[in-house]
Amino acid sequence: MSIFVVLSKSRQKSYADQRRKPLEFEEGEHVFLKVTLTTGVGRAIKTKKLNFRDIGPFEILKRIGPVAYRIALPPYLSNLHNVFHVSQLRKYTPDASHVLEPEPIQVREDLTLPVIPVRIDDTNIKRLRRKEVSLVKVAWSQAGIEEHTWELESNMQKDCPHLFSGN
Repeated sequence: MSIFVVLSKSRQKSYADQRRKPLEFEEGEHVFLKVTLTTGVGRAIKTKKLNFRDIGPFEILKRIGPVAYRIALPPYLSNLHNVFHVSQLRKYTPDASHVLEPEPIQVREDLTLPVIPVRIDDTNIKRLRRKEVSLVKVAWSQAGIEEHTWELESNMQKDCPHLFSGN
């Protein structure tokens, strides 16, 4: 090879290395795993909506080579090979704000969640062929999630009279 080609290669390598930093992890550290088709994680996780960019954190079990690490995968990713290139990993920094405390949920004996009517948001009269039916839009609370449905006003007055005390 000519000397100019060698000089050009070394110059390009030095420019590329200025932006590149070597990633190294220790055993026991936690990392995020990139979700791409090349890692196989994108094919292993089936979602109907948007995919995550990274999943984890996962613990590093062992360093296999200079750029390969074995990580502890959960059972739902057991069909994947557990050795990944360092470019597919991202360092996890522990933060107390990442931990979410679950709210306590009351479950009935028949294993259903209690649904509580919170308030009446709207009223409407539906006209049928020979009669008119009075409807109310009820806000329901179930395990901290609020949903709205249209119900018959007569049924709601019978079942939940406390919602109509203000009217």
